[in-house]
Amino acid sequence: MIRKLFVLFLLVIVGFFLASVVVSVPFGAEKTIVGRYYLNNTIGETGGVNAVTSIVVLYRGFDTLGEVTVLFLAATGLAAILANTREKRKKHKEKPSLIMRVGTDYLFPAAIVFGSYIFLHGHLTPGGGFPGGVVIASGFLMLFLAQWHYKADELWLKVIESLAGMTYVLIGLIGLWKLGTFLGNFLGKGTPNMLLSAGIIPLIYIVIGIKVGSEMTGLLQNLRETTENE
Repeated sequence: MIRKLFVLFLLVIVGFFLASVVVSVPFGAEKTIVGRYYLNNTIGETGGVNAVTSIVVLYRGFDTLGEVTVLFLAATGLAAILANTREKRKKHKEKPSLIMRVGTDYLFPAAIVFGSYIFLHGHLTPGGGFPGGVVIASGFLMLFLAQWHYKADELWLKVIESLAGMTYVLIGLIGLWKLGTFLGNFLGKGTPNMLLSAGIIPLIYIVIGIKVGSEMTGLLQNLRETTENE
């Protein structure tokens, strides 16, 4: 009884604060000073027409670096946990259907191309490194499901992920060296709405997409191996 009352109390408190936020900043209300600044100056300062991308990669690039680090720690922690659960047991397997095998042959390259498109055009359209990397990892997930014996090279996944992470930091340090700020946009902004624009934003999203894709692929492979041995 006490536990239920405590949960009810927490729900009331959380609901009160959520309602306060909605009432104080109603949907469609006048933008805040910070919001107006971003909307009015993003294109001129970064060259990127996607304001969200410019905010994520440049204005709060340290936070994005932290998100990439959190994903790395989560994947590493899960791999460490699963390493102790891989006991050899016999398990009945159903052969993948013909539709799955043939469909994967067509959808895997499409997933790689589409994921690459998402992070290459992150400064122009909704998207970026994180969703692009996940789409690429989904292509490898299809391979894991459709081909029993397929196994991604774990060494190469680790090498690619590490190089991508170091490249991210290196780009930030070059900006610090040239402009005095970490992740400073040291490349030309180019012409808005063009692929070669927005300075370092496309480079950042390329390395994030590669890093996320390799990390998620390794994580999915660890889950597949553990499931097969249960």
